[in-house]
Amino acid sequence: MGFLLILAAFWLPGAVFGAAIGLRGWTLGAAAPVLTFGIVALGIPLLGGTGIRWTALSVTLWTLVVSALGFAITWAVARFTRRPAPESERPRWSWRAHAFTALGVAAGMAVGALTVLRGIPTPGTVNQDWDAAFHANLVRWIAERGDARPSTIGTIANLPGETHYFYPDTYHALLALLFGKGGLTVMPLLNFASIAVTFAVPLGVAAMCRAWRLPAVTAAAAAAASACFTSFPYDLFWHGPVWPYAAGVALVPAMLAVVRLLLEPGGATGPLAVGIGVAGLAALHTSVVFVLAVYCVLILAAVLFKFEPVDWRRAWPSLVAAALLAAGLGLPQVLPSLYNAGGVTSAVWANAATMTGAVGQTVTFSPMASFPQWWIGLPAIAGIFLLARQRRMVWLIAAYVVLGGLYAATVSMENRLVHLLSGPFYNDNYRLAALLPMIGAVGFGEFVHTVTAWFAAKVRPRLPKLHPAAPVLAGVVLLAAVIGGFSRGYVYLNSVHVNIAYRGFPAVSADEETAFAWLAQHTVPGERVLNDRLDGSVWMYALQGVQPTQWNYYGAPPTSDVGYVSAFANRLEYNQKARQILRELKVRYAFVGRGNAVPDQRNDAGLLYLDTTPGFKLVYRNAGASIYEIAGQQDVVAAGAAPGSAAGHGQ
Repeated sequence: MGFLLILAAFWLPGAVFGAAIGLRGWTLGAAAPVLTFGIVALGIPLLGGTGIRWTALSVTLWTLVVSALGFAITWAVARFTRRPAPESERPRWSWRAHAFTALGVAAGMAVGALTVLRGIPTPGTVNQDWDAAFHANLVRWIAERGDARPSTIGTIANLPGETHYFYPDTYHALLALLFGKGGLTVMPLLNFASIAVTFAVPLGVAAMCRAWRLPAVTAAAAAAASACFTSFPYDLFWHGPVWPYAAGVALVPAMLAVVRLLLEPGGATGPLAVGIGVAGLAALHTSVVFVLAVYCVLILAAVLFKFEPVDWRRAWPSLVAAALLAAGLGLPQVLPSLYNAGGVTSAVWANAATMTGAVGQTVTFSPMASFPQWWIGLPAIAGIFLLARQRRMVWLIAAYVVLGGLYAATVSMENRLVHLLSGPFYNDNYRLAALLPMIGAVGFGEFVHTVTAWFAAKVRPRLPKLHPAAPVLAGVVLLAAVIGGFSRGYVYLNSVHVNIAYRGFPAVSADEETAFAWLAQHTVPGERVLNDRLDGSVWMYALQGVQPTQWNYYGAPPTSDVGYVSAFANRLEYNQKARQILRELKVRYAFVGRGNAVPDQRNDAGLLYLDTTPGFKLVYRNAGASIYEIAGQQDVVAAGAAPGSAAGHGQ
């Protein structure tokens, strides 16, 4: 039930808007999620600024308003321009072609879902990697406060009162609408949403192939293969995890299908879809806008050099309108990110390959892999050469050179130019690696199409009574049996990668989760718990609604009140400043866990040796966590909070 709610949240708002402005078929199905995020992105500042609470009802009404406005604009443009509709340049697909593509999409979705489900022990299992706590806290924060504006979330970034703080929270805002519904708590929300992201990939790839006039066999094979590459989406589910970025990259193929509408002008449909889609991608993660910009520039170049046909007389109004809408709706999502631009571009990751190794990874579509994915990598690069030979989707081949070259340089070189170009991606090898599999999937699809067409050409003269589609289907089945049989869709390999973040790192243990539940029973709203930044206790809010003093693994600035008390809390007997800060923060309890997100770093000095520190009374302990009641703090919260029990409770 909960998973179906997530699918509905991803697809329904965008599908309503897309249908209202005239999108149809594969493009509508694929573009629905990116349009959903665009609607959410536009609604966040409007609803928050007018004091309307961020709820499922208010967002539903906002979706209907935007859809009605989109329908009115589309109708008005069609009514008053009165231009005859041009004949579509897309070759018509038979029902067999649509059915075959749907089978490929279904196969890709099945592989993606199976991989994620095998990698995550249970829907409620906590992701142990670095950024997961921030994402989880943010979902709950928006759900409980009813305001998704980035200016209101500084507290969970350890920057309370910082109204200029920015983090793109559209992904979290959508999930927050479902918090508490259908039994969905934070981790099932985030884990099920990962499966929804894997569903968007094959659907988007198929729609892109259809929009750019590739054969149905190419679309089906590309959709199925898109779920098999390790570097996307699976590596992004453990590295970070960077869930919003993964969602943005997953929706790039759908946006490229929408962009194709601008070369087949049909009124306001294309410009409106592009404008809302750009807003959605920008609000998911600013980095993704740079990816889309690379593709759009290369598509424009392909059009200028006549690799893609266009009727400039008919297309220029759509192109200009799309550019204006993209800028007008996308820039407000991008400009606030300048607040933290220096922190993003200054990130440094160690080289992970030699130049030769990086080129090899790029050629085999196996970036950041210890061993190449030969069974899909080699057919994919062969397909890229076949596309180049036939001059089809030349812009996609150029994107492979640009993005593949940027990945190879980033993963193997250190210089100012590389840092400048990879800066929007945090100079992160994994984020750049994630940009290659979509291209590889299309290459794989083209390889399958070429091989099956050759096979069919050989078989048909010998068996003239066969249906023309039968040899093609037989060739596809044969290739699927060979490649799928040997690779098994790389389900095991990819599920192992997903599971990296769910193996019980020394951060959040089951014992600590039990201790969080004890705190939830003994604290009241507005009260905070003194905690360490590294021992996993930053999860107490996301999992139980208990507010910590340290909200994430980065920790509060040392010059802040929280930073000070984290260093000197165990000196309360003679440090009045620490005592005053604890009273202002309304702290009665201190939490100490046995885990450590960074094992080679020490825990906060102010929480060491509390067993022997005067003024700290042990009230709860289990194998993985201890909770102390702080003397002299009992009156900092309103009456009604349960007092701490005797030491040893919970053992």
